[in-house]
Amino acid sequence: MKLLRQLGATAIAASLCVQQCAAQMAEAPYTDAKTGIKFNTWSTTNGSDPEAASVAPFTFGLSLPGDALTKDATEYIGILRCQIADSATPGWCGLSHGQSGQMTQALLLMAWQHSGKIYTSFRFTSGYSIPGVYSGNATLTQISSTITPNEFELIYRCQGCFSWQQGSTKGSVSTTDGNLILGRAAAKSGLHNPTCPDKAFFGFHNNGYGQWGASLENTTNAAYSTWAALATATPTTDCSTLEPPPPAQTAQPEAPTCVAAPAKTYDYIVVGGGAGGIPLADKLSQAGKTVLLIEKGPPSSGRWNGTMKPGWLTGTNLTRFDVPGLCNEIWVDSAGIACTDTDQMAGCVLGGGTAVNAGLWWKPNPRDWDYNFPAGWKSSDLAGATKRVFDRIPGTWHPSQDGKLYRQEGFNTLVSGLNKTGWTEVIPNDSPNLKNHTYGHTTFMFSNGERGGPLATYLVSAYARENFNLWTGSAVRRAVRTGSRVTGVELECLSDGGYSGIVNVSANGGVIFSAGTFGSAKLLLRSGIGPADQLEVVAGSADAETFIAKDQWIDLPVGYNLIDHLDTDLIITHPDVVFYDFYEAWDTPIETDKVDYLSNRTGILTQSAPNIGPMIWDEIKGSDGIVRQLQWTARVEGNDQITTSKNAMTLSQYLGVGVVSRGRMSITADLDTNVLLHPYLHDAFDKEAVIIGIKNLMAGLSIIPNLTWVLPPANTTVEAWVDSLIVSPSSRRSNHWMGTAKLGYDDGRTGGSAVVDVNTKVYGTDNLFVVDASIFPGISTGNPSAMIVIAAEQASQRILALSSPKA
Repeated sequence: MKLLRQLGATAIAASLCVQQCAAQMAEAPYTDAKTGIKFNTWSTTNGSDPEAASVAPFTFGLSLPGDALTKDATEYIGILRCQIADSATPGWCGLSHGQSGQMTQALLLMAWQHSGKIYTSFRFTSGYSIPGVYSGNATLTQISSTITPNEFELIYRCQGCFSWQQGSTKGSVSTTDGNLILGRAAAKSGLHNPTCPDKAFFGFHNNGYGQWGASLENTTNAAYSTWAALATATPTTDCSTLEPPPPAQTAQPEAPTCVAAPAKTYDYIVVGGGAGGIPLADKLSQAGKTVLLIEKGPPSSGRWNGTMKPGWLTGTNLTRFDVPGLCNEIWVDSAGIACTDTDQMAGCVLGGGTAVNAGLWWKPNPRDWDYNFPAGWKSSDLAGATKRVFDRIPGTWHPSQDGKLYRQEGFNTLVSGLNKTGWTEVIPNDSPNLKNHTYGHTTFMFSNGERGGPLATYLVSAYARENFNLWTGSAVRRAVRTGSRVTGVELECLSDGGYSGIVNVSANGGVIFSAGTFGSAKLLLRSGIGPADQLEVVAGSADAETFIAKDQWIDLPVGYNLIDHLDTDLIITHPDVVFYDFYEAWDTPIETDKVDYLSNRTGILTQSAPNIGPMIWDEIKGSDGIVRQLQWTARVEGNDQITTSKNAMTLSQYLGVGVVSRGRMSITADLDTNVLLHPYLHDAFDKEAVIIGIKNLMAGLSIIPNLTWVLPPANTTVEAWVDSLIVSPSSRRSNHWMGTAKLGYDDGRTGGSAVVDVNTKVYGTDNLFVVDASIFPGISTGNPSAMIVIAAEQASQRILALSSPKA
């Protein structure tokens, strides 16, 4: 079998939504009548939207020691007041103590009621997986608990809750900063084993979630120690009868049963089967090289033996990944799909991001290459690669096989204003350079009414060759390296049935990391390549025994230059806009839509959820003289934490080419990656572009009758509203991460900023390459999938053209 599918007996799941919602929170003082404890509280509200349905009630309050604003507090007294949606089926509510109210890398507190008691559990997760039990020193003692038919209230003392450590991962917040950013989440039901907190398991937060800024100005009190002494209660637990958790929430065995890797030597080993790795493996094998493509995740598309699907696809060769209208399910259920070793969303399945994203497919704006990339990588240099890619994956803006576009009310509403206020309609991929005051229909990678993309083109042709092999469900630990020479890769067995051992490359061969912006950087660090501070972390990790000697470390700026499109969401409502429930289509699609899709590949399910379009572009020349590109992605859905109107649209502004701000990625001793420094709005002129761009779009839509702005709110200025928004990965990311292994002529070993040269070869090595979004020096105008495939086409020619490395 050329396709060796190694799936672990268990897979850590992630069932979450990573698009953060920020409901308005009403701040108010509160004094508990029974204890006299004074709190400053924050409660969910419906905001100013008259069409909003009731937001799930949630209140959190703080009381801090009297000196907490001048000396960092280590504890607090809190009040949680949460909705009981169904008294017969326990739900839960929770609080994130993280620096930005985030889910990952933060101390989480969960609470629920059952049989007259309120139970709590501290939880922690380093990546997008179900949070496990926190093993640190936080302690919660109850002061009082109250349960009514509709809500429960817990007043408690939380000691050791402003700093946390899980394994080697540490974090903290500071009360002397004068404010905190907190996160909340709740579920209506789905909590199991309620009387045994450490064994409780749960699912998706379907009853509200979000973040808010909490000023600590009115939270301190001299009577704190007196109130804290009231904390004496701990509910009795009962773990005698337990339900077993589903496989997705079962921990991996400490010593999985592994399988020795087949003994074969390859010319090239490509690590990562995504937008970079698949085309690269195809082109190298087309040139006659023996190629092994290793993907640590499972198959996705039915074409490649994927199996994840809703019931109505049973009996077909389709999976959730093949049907464009099901792509939004990733935000509800990413079990077995999301990578669990990073604090950002990444697709760990065959196809990577091109298997799980919305499929937007843009012929790059020439400026994407010309502004960001060095000589040899300008748009004129990439013309041939661009043609080859779009000859194979031309894309389409009318994916239904009958040529029709469905549910265009949202598109037509916005266009009715744009086309009268100086904006020009274009067919985007016919005019990729027209990105100033233009708009058009969304172009997708889809073909024949299905996802298509690299999985249906490059991988198909590669797989037909005898000199190509594909492994899925297999992880790579590092490149095996002596000095500058790489001889193969060491595999990492993460689950039962996974491969272990070393796979070698030939004397004239090489290893190519294409595991994504976080995955490739992690592989470089574990291979002894990167900044000294990060390599010291790896040296102190579980890799220590086999980690390359310090005198063979290669000092390069791996992890620096981290970039992403800053996302700023606007929301409008209009009576002509019609919402289509793509989420409901997972379980119970409209019968005619299901039949149309399965029989003819026609209808709305051929379009990407949640009905995306129009796409809008703008250019902003800043006061610093830099022209910054903006892309607006409009979609027919609101945000239930802001408005539940079925006539809502969200317009997401992506800050693209020209952005100055950069961040940094890091690795922990648990070998997880995280965003150490976010890449957003460190530069004042970046924020200026965001504000001007919002004003431009609002002006363009201002003449549309009956259009109502929900965000920005009507009672504030654009400047004040932008200033009020939380700036963090969990609230403003687009998940278009790039840049951690920057390409360039300026060798990072000698003070430069580049990790790989213009042939994509890692500086200081003979035959180690990186080909994916991590090599991008700067951000693209819009969604980067096509640009990554073009880069892989170009890199394949450069790699093949290199002189054979010496053995």
